[in-house]
Amino acid sequence: MNTNIDKTETARRELVTAINSNPDPRTELVAKHGADNVWDTSELQAAFTVEGFMAPFCVVVRKSDGARGMVTFQHSPRFYFDFSNK
Repeated sequence: MNTNIDKTETARRELVTAINSNPDPRTELVAKHGADNVWDTSELQAAFTVEGFMAPFCVVVRKSDGARGMVTFQHSPRFYFDFSNK
């Protein structure tokens, strides 16, 4: 019996489909989440250490203060957004 069942998989897959079926350009993401809460890949790498991926989320540690949280990402164009550590 597999005890490592991901109970979030169905919801995450639906969210991945929704995000990537109509991905936002950076300008729309900035309008929704703020200019300081949207990153391309190189910006994300500069600001955070990525600990893991579980689409459409990444677990990250913010380099400036060590805050651990997550960001959401879309595939193409690849942007990471909406850092949360709650």
